[in-house]
Amino acid sequence: MGKHLQTVAAMACMKSFLMVFNVIFWVSGVAILSIGIWMEVELHKYMEMSTEFSGTAPYVLIGTGTLIILIGTLACCCTVKGQPVLLYVYGAFLAIVFVLELGAGVSIFAYRAKLTDGFDKGLTRAMMNYHNDSNSQVSSDLDLIQKTLHCCGNHRARDWLDLPHALPIPPSCCIKDGCNTELEKDEIYTQGCYEKVIDFLDANIGIVAGAAVGIAFFPLLGVALSCCLASIINKAKYEPMA
Repeated sequence: MGKHLQTVAAMACMKSFLMVFNVIFWVSGVAILSIGIWMEVELHKYMEMSTEFSGTAPYVLIGTGTLIILIGTLACCCTVKGQPVLLYVYGAFLAIVFVLELGAGVSIFAYRAKLTDGFDKGLTRAMMNYHNDSNSQVSSDLDLIQKTLHCCGNHRARDWLDLPHALPIPPSCCIKDGCNTELEKDEIYTQGCYEKVIDFLDANIGIVAGAAVGIAFFPLLGVALSCCLASIINKAKYEPMA
Protein backbone atom coordinates (compact mmCIF):
# COMPACT_ATOMS: atom_id res chain seq x y z
CA MET A 1 0.00 0.00 0.00
CA GLY A 2 2.89 2.34 0.82
CA LYS A 3 4.33 2.16 -2.67
CA HIS A 4 0.94 2.89 -4.20
CA LEU A 5 0.49 5.92 -1.94
CA GLN A 6 3.90 7.18 -3.03
CA THR A 7 2.79 6.90 -6.66
CA VAL A 8 -0.47 8.75 -5.92
CA ALA A 9 1.48 11.49 -4.12
CA ALA A 10 3.89 11.79 -7.06
CA MET A 11 0.93 11.98 -9.43
CA ALA A 12 -0.69 14.79 -7.42
CA CYS A 13 2.61 16.65 -7.29
CA MET A 14 3.17 16.35 -11.05
CA LYS A 15 -0.40 17.49 -11.73
CA SER A 16 0.20 20.58 -9.62
CA PHE A 17 3.45 21.37 -11.41
CA LEU A 18 1.81 20.87 -14.80
CA MET A 19 -1.15 23.11 -13.89
CA VAL A 20 1.27 25.88 -12.85
CA PHE A 21 3.12 25.38 -16.14
CA ASN A 22 -0.17 25.57 -18.08
CA VAL A 23 -1.03 28.92 -16.52
CA ILE A 24 2.42 30.37 -17.25
CA PHE A 25 2.32 28.89 -20.76
CA TRP A 26 -1.09 30.51 -21.38
CA VAL A 27 0.24 33.88 -20.14
CA SER A 28 3.24 33.55 -22.49
CA GLY A 29 0.76 33.08 -25.35
CA VAL A 30 -0.99 36.32 -24.40
CA ALA A 31 2.42 38.06 -24.30
CA ILE A 32 3.41 36.77 -27.76
CA LEU A 33 0.01 37.72 -29.18
CA SER A 34 0.35 41.22 -27.70
CA ILE A 35 3.86 41.61 -29.14
CA GLY A 36 2.60 40.57 -32.59
CA ILE A 37 -0.28 43.08 -32.44
CA TRP A 38 2.12 45.79 -31.22
CA MET A 39 4.47 45.09 -34.13
CA GLU A 40 1.59 45.31 -36.60
CA VAL A 41 0.14 48.52 -35.11
CA GLU A 42 3.23 50.46 -33.95
CA LEU A 43 6.29 49.17 -35.82
CA HIS A 44 4.50 48.66 -39.14
CA LYS A 45 4.82 52.34 -40.10
CA TYR A 46 8.57 52.22 -39.60
CA MET A 47 9.17 48.82 -41.20
CA GLU A 48 7.25 49.54 -44.40
CA MET A 49 9.73 52.29 -45.27
CA SER A 50 12.28 49.62 -46.16
CA THR A 51 12.40 48.24 -49.70
CA GLU A 52 12.81 44.82 -48.04
CA PHE A 53 9.60 45.19 -46.03
CA SER A 54 7.47 42.10 -45.47
CA GLY A 55 4.37 42.13 -43.29
CA THR A 56 4.49 38.44 -42.34
CA ALA A 57 6.57 38.70 -39.14
CA PRO A 58 3.81 40.20 -36.93
CA TYR A 59 1.29 37.65 -38.21
CA VAL A 60 3.63 34.77 -37.34
CA LEU A 61 3.70 36.01 -33.73
CA ILE A 62 -0.05 36.64 -33.69
CA GLY A 63 -0.73 33.14 -35.00
CA THR A 64 1.73 31.51 -32.59
CA GLY A 65 0.31 33.44 -29.62
CA THR A 66 -3.25 32.47 -30.52
CA LEU A 67 -2.22 28.81 -30.87
CA ILE A 68 -0.53 28.87 -27.45
CA ILE A 69 -3.62 30.38 -25.80
CA LEU A 70 -5.82 27.70 -27.35
CA ILE A 71 -3.49 24.84 -26.44
CA GLY A 72 -2.95 26.21 -22.93
CA THR A 73 -6.70 26.34 -22.34
CA LEU A 74 -7.24 22.77 -23.55
CA ALA A 75 -4.19 21.58 -21.59
CA CYS A 76 -5.85 22.37 -18.27
CA CYS A 77 -8.63 19.90 -19.16
CA CYS A 78 -6.05 17.24 -20.12
CA THR A 79 -4.24 17.70 -16.82
CA VAL A 80 -7.39 17.49 -14.69
CA LYS A 81 -8.69 14.37 -16.50
CA GLY A 82 -5.30 12.72 -16.28
CA GLN A 83 -5.61 10.76 -19.52
CA PRO A 84 -2.14 9.55 -20.58
CA VAL A 85 -3.01 9.65 -24.29
CA LEU A 86 -4.15 13.29 -24.04
CA LEU A 87 -1.02 14.16 -22.06
CA TYR A 88 1.23 12.63 -24.72
CA VAL A 89 -0.69 14.53 -27.41
CA TYR A 90 -0.24 17.72 -25.36
CA GLY A 91 3.49 17.03 -25.15
CA ALA A 92 3.61 16.63 -28.95
CA PHE A 93 1.81 19.97 -29.39
CA LEU A 94 4.30 21.62 -27.04
CA ALA A 95 7.17 20.25 -29.11
CA ILE A 96 5.56 21.79 -32.22
CA VAL A 97 5.16 25.13 -30.41
CA PHE A 98 8.84 24.98 -29.43
CA VAL A 99 9.83 24.61 -33.10
CA LEU A 100 7.45 27.42 -34.16
CA GLU A 101 8.68 29.85 -31.50
CA LEU A 102 12.35 29.09 -32.13
CA GLY A 103 11.82 29.47 -35.88
CA ALA A 104 9.96 32.76 -35.35
CA GLY A 105 12.75 34.16 -33.20
CA VAL A 106 15.50 33.19 -35.64
CA SER A 107 13.43 34.49 -38.59
CA ILE A 108 12.90 37.85 -36.88
CA PHE A 109 16.64 38.19 -36.25
CA ALA A 110 17.33 37.47 -39.94
CA TYR A 111 14.48 39.75 -41.01
CA ARG A 112 15.88 42.59 -38.92
CA ALA A 113 19.19 42.50 -40.82
CA LYS A 114 17.42 42.29 -44.19
CA LEU A 115 15.01 45.07 -43.23
CA THR A 116 17.72 47.56 -42.30
CA ASP A 117 19.55 46.98 -45.60
CA GLY A 118 16.61 48.43 -47.53
CA PHE A 119 16.08 51.60 -45.48
CA ASP A 120 18.53 53.81 -47.35
CA LYS A 121 16.71 53.31 -50.65
CA GLY A 122 13.32 53.18 -48.96
CA LEU A 123 13.62 56.54 -47.22
CA THR A 124 14.92 58.23 -50.38
CA ARG A 125 12.05 56.76 -52.38
CA ALA A 126 9.55 57.99 -49.76
CA MET A 127 11.05 61.49 -49.95
CA MET A 128 10.82 61.56 -53.76
CA ASN A 129 7.15 60.53 -53.60
CA TYR A 130 6.33 62.80 -50.66
CA HIS A 131 4.13 65.18 -52.64
CA ASN A 132 2.57 62.46 -54.79
CA ASP A 133 -1.11 62.16 -53.85
CA SER A 134 -1.15 58.44 -54.74
CA ASN A 135 1.44 57.83 -51.99
CA SER A 136 -0.27 59.80 -49.24
CA GLN A 137 0.13 56.93 -46.75
CA VAL A 138 3.90 56.86 -47.30
CA SER A 139 4.00 60.64 -46.84
CA SER A 140 2.08 60.48 -43.58
CA ASP A 141 4.34 57.66 -42.34
CA LEU A 142 7.42 59.71 -43.18
CA ASP A 143 5.95 62.69 -41.35
CA LEU A 144 5.29 60.47 -38.34
CA ILE A 145 8.88 59.19 -38.36
CA GLN A 146 10.35 62.70 -38.59
CA LYS A 147 8.13 64.02 -35.80
CA THR A 148 8.49 61.02 -33.49
CA LEU A 149 12.21 60.41 -33.90
CA HIS A 150 13.13 64.12 -34.21
CA CYS A 151 14.93 63.71 -37.52
CA CYS A 152 14.78 65.11 -41.03
CA GLY A 153 15.65 63.64 -44.43
CA ASN A 154 17.53 60.42 -45.02
CA HIS A 155 21.05 61.10 -43.71
CA ARG A 156 20.62 64.84 -43.10
CA ALA A 157 18.03 67.59 -43.52
CA ARG A 158 19.68 68.90 -46.70
CA ASP A 159 18.75 65.63 -48.45
CA TRP A 160 15.39 67.24 -49.25
CA LEU A 161 17.15 69.92 -51.26
CA ASP A 162 19.56 67.47 -52.93
CA LEU A 163 16.84 65.35 -54.56
CA PRO A 164 16.76 65.33 -58.42
CA HIS A 165 13.72 67.61 -58.15
CA ALA A 166 14.51 69.63 -55.05
CA LEU A 167 11.59 69.62 -52.62
CA PRO A 168 10.87 72.06 -49.82
CA ILE A 169 11.62 70.73 -46.36
CA PRO A 170 8.29 69.52 -44.89
CA PRO A 171 6.80 70.99 -41.70
CA SER A 172 7.30 67.64 -39.93
CA CYS A 173 11.00 68.56 -39.71
CA CYS A 174 10.16 71.56 -37.54
CA ILE A 175 11.25 71.52 -33.91
CA LYS A 176 8.29 73.82 -33.17
CA ASP A 177 5.11 74.37 -35.16
CA GLY A 178 5.24 77.09 -37.80
CA CYS A 179 9.01 77.18 -38.05
CA ASN A 180 11.16 78.41 -40.93
CA THR A 181 12.06 75.33 -43.02
CA GLU A 182 15.03 76.94 -44.78
CA LEU A 183 17.70 75.04 -42.83
CA GLU A 184 17.73 77.74 -40.17
CA LYS A 185 19.66 76.74 -37.06
CA ASP A 186 17.50 75.62 -34.12
CA GLU A 187 14.41 75.68 -36.37
CA ILE A 188 14.46 72.15 -37.81
CA TYR A 189 15.88 68.76 -36.91
CA THR A 190 19.22 68.37 -38.64
CA GLN A 191 19.99 64.70 -37.98
CA GLY A 192 18.88 62.28 -40.70
CA CYS A 193 16.25 59.62 -40.09
CA TYR A 194 18.24 56.64 -41.39
CA GLU A 195 20.37 56.10 -38.29
CA LYS A 196 17.50 56.94 -35.94
CA VAL A 197 15.14 54.45 -37.60
CA ILE A 198 17.83 51.75 -37.64
CA ASP A 199 18.60 52.29 -33.94
CA PHE A 200 14.88 52.32 -33.11
CA LEU A 201 14.15 49.08 -34.97
CA ASP A 202 17.33 47.35 -33.77
CA ALA A 203 16.31 48.02 -30.20
CA ASN A 204 12.64 47.03 -30.56
CA ILE A 205 12.89 44.13 -33.00
CA GLY A 206 15.94 42.84 -31.11
CA ILE A 207 13.84 42.66 -27.93
CA VAL A 208 11.02 40.89 -29.79
CA ALA A 209 13.37 38.34 -31.36
CA GLY A 210 15.21 37.75 -28.09
CA ALA A 211 11.93 37.24 -26.22
CA ALA A 212 10.69 34.80 -28.88
CA VAL A 213 13.87 32.72 -28.69
CA GLY A 214 13.90 32.84 -24.87
CA ILE A 215 10.26 31.78 -24.54
CA ALA A 216 10.77 29.07 -27.17
CA PHE A 217 12.63 26.80 -24.73
CA PHE A 218 9.89 27.04 -22.07
CA PRO A 219 7.55 24.48 -23.79
CA LEU A 220 10.28 21.84 -23.43
CA LEU A 221 9.62 21.91 -19.68
CA GLY A 222 5.96 21.19 -20.43
CA VAL A 223 6.94 18.27 -22.66
CA ALA A 224 8.91 16.74 -19.79
CA LEU A 225 6.14 17.35 -17.21
CA SER A 226 3.32 15.99 -19.38
CA CYS A 227 5.28 12.86 -20.35
CA CYS A 228 6.32 12.23 -16.74
CA LEU A 229 2.73 12.59 -15.52
CA ALA A 230 1.45 10.24 -18.23
CA SER A 231 4.12 7.71 -17.25
CA ILE A 232 3.19 7.92 -13.55
CA ILE A 233 -0.52 7.47 -14.35
CA ASN A 234 0.22 4.41 -16.47
CA LYS A 235 2.41 3.02 -13.70
CA ALA A 236 -0.37 3.54 -11.11
CA LYS A 237 -2.81 1.45 -13.15
CA TYR A 238 -0.65 -1.65 -12.86
CA GLU A 239 0.53 -1.27 -9.28
CA PRO A 240 -1.06 -3.61 -6.72
CA MET A 241 -3.20 -1.93 -4.05
CA ALA A 242 -1.78 -4.11 -1.34
